[in-house]
Amino acid sequence: MDAFHFDEIIKVVKVDADGKKYEKVSRIEAESSDGATSIQLDINSELYPMKRKELYRMVISTTLMEGSAVTSYPPEGKSLLDKFEYIVHGLVYKVSMEGSGADKKVVVYVSFGGLQLMLKSDALKTQKFKLDQKLFLLLRKMVK
Repeated sequence: MDAFHFDEIIKVVKVDADGKKYEKVSRIEAESSDGATSIQLDINSELYPMKRKELYRMVISTTLMEGSAVTSYPPEGKSLLDKFEYIVHGLVYKVSMEGSGADKKVVVYVSFGGLQLMLKSDALKTQKFKLDQKLFLLLRKMVK
């Protein structure tokens, strides 16, 4: 889908590696199935607990509608709300470069009302992200 900025299966590598700082929030570290993307994500662990070694489909999209922009809430017609278990809305507040040569990565930072996402990947996978862009992050646990 053209509105998708990111659509990958991710594996949780660590949960609260630096200790639990807030009662209802966990920081997960994950990587994409191809190993090209690393992720740090703050999650409301009371609403959506995530565990080490579990697989999730992670989508970052500009819309919740399939094929068109959101014009009302809740969205009318086919919506991604029915296909995912955890959905947050946020804003890209920083895009930067890290490393050099073949190891060069783009780092995208998104805030979801205080919960943070850091997504680090190659330029091809991050080319759609723009500063001050509003996005939805959607997660669904993959069944083994």
